Amino acid sequence: MTPLTLAIIIFAYLLGSISSAVLICRLLKLPDPRDSGSNNPGATNVLRIGGKKAAIAVLLCDMLKGTIPVWGSYYLGVDSVMLGVIAIAACLGHMYPIFFHFKGGKGVATALGSVAPIGLGLTGLIVATWLTIVVIFRYSSLAAIITVLLTPLYTWMIKPQFTLPVAMLCCLIVLRHHQNIRRLFEGTEPKIGDKEKTAANK
Repeated sequence: MTPLTLAIIIFAYLLGSISSAVLICRLLKLPDPRDSGSNNPGATNVLRIGGKKAAIAVLLCDMLKGTIPVWGSYYLGVDSVMLGVIAIAACLGHMYPIFFHFKGGKGVATALGSVAPIGLGLTGLIVATWLTIVVIFRYSSLAAIITVLLTPLYTWMIKPQFTLPVAMLCCLIVLRHHQNIRRLFEGTEPKIGDKEKTAANK
């Protein structure tokens, strides 16, 4: 690992540690997403407590936290495995942000932003899969889990050289959803649009 790559990994973690959900909610004078709704500082919870515009702003900012370091590293000639490590660093920052007492989100949007530089075709497949599952089942977490499980396959079909780093990133996202997986089996996971059932998602 070169000093440049190490510096980018640290930068990716620090950038990921900037909690878009918390900052945007403060700016719009909305409740703290860490203490409201599902208690998860992510776009889906902001949608519950603040509406579509706030959620879209959070989604875009969270995606950029993954896109900026990965895309920049790609143009600097960083190899594909290290690109995966940089993407994981950005997601770890989002999940365990040093600036926000290590209480972060699930990393789905940041992971999508990290994968997006691979190509629009892959990004389109990922988004289409997530939307399809959401429309059918209305579970954001289920859509995320199914999508990340399929993403390495999509990557292998489009740009196989990135399959390993993408698979590494997807494993992290699945592990971060372990509580959601348990609640899905128990039938206590809240659906998109639910204003209640928040206690079950703590």
